[in-house]
Amino acid sequence: MSAYLYLSLIPEALVASMLPPEEFGNYLAVGSRKRTRGQALFFEVDAALLPKNYFPLDEISKRCVPHEDGTPRRSVYLSIYRALEHVPLAALKKLYLVTEDGKVLGLDAQSYETEPADELHLYQEFCPVHPRVVSKLNPTAFVKFITDQSQPVSVPRIVFCELVLRDLRTDPDNANVDDLPYTNLNHLRDCLKELKHKYSTPTKTVIRQMTHEVLFRTIRGGFFVGDQTGLKYYPLPSRDVLETTCYHWWRSALIAYGG
Repeated sequence: MSAYLYLSLIPEALVASMLPPEEFGNYLAVGSRKRTRGQALFFEVDAALLPKNYFPLDEISKRCVPHEDGTPRRSVYLSIYRALEHVPLAALKKLYLVTEDGKVLGLDAQSYETEPADELHLYQEFCPVHPRVVSKLNPTAFVKFITDQSQPVSVPRIVFCELVLRDLRTDPDNANVDDLPYTNLNHLRDCLKELKHKYSTPTKTVIRQMTHEVLFRTIRGGFFVGDQTGLKYYPLPSRDVLETTCYHWWRSALIAYGG
């Protein structure tokens, strides 16, 4: 059996497994005995592009072997700390989104077109930190800002997604927010107003720690991973594709959170 290498984002870990991506995602979400439930996000990783002086890659062939009864080894943890920053962007293959009942959707990286600079954004960070923030910066500029090591607060690399704001993107003072599914919308509006009218800094924290799992239906565009060297973009399929080709995953994502 072949061994796969995965970078889990919630929680952060580099994991070897004998399970292919869909089976591994199902295992992360519901466990081997179907007694647990929870979302998962992970990249498949090209082991050949990893720094061999940081990760114990020789452990894969030693430990990622079948059990005595012949069943595949589901997970062998190689790192649970600062894994993301030591996995080069080039080594990141598909990104997999897993609903809480184990449905798996794989996303391919595509080119990203930078958006206008005069709109506001809502970002959910996943790894290595977890705040939800509003920002004046588009995703490309946000990555450059948050991974700038000359800043007092920074991270070496960041994974995040953009969430929908609808009309709040351009008019936080007057836009209707009734159709947005977030809690404490007044606080979100206040943060956007302060960012637009008062703050000289380009970002403001809305929630310090992600307290709920992500509502996949609120994602605008897709997911981003980047640092000072570059950016990779993993867009969600169009709504039509989600409702047809990806029907089972999309239905699971909607039902789980009252969509």
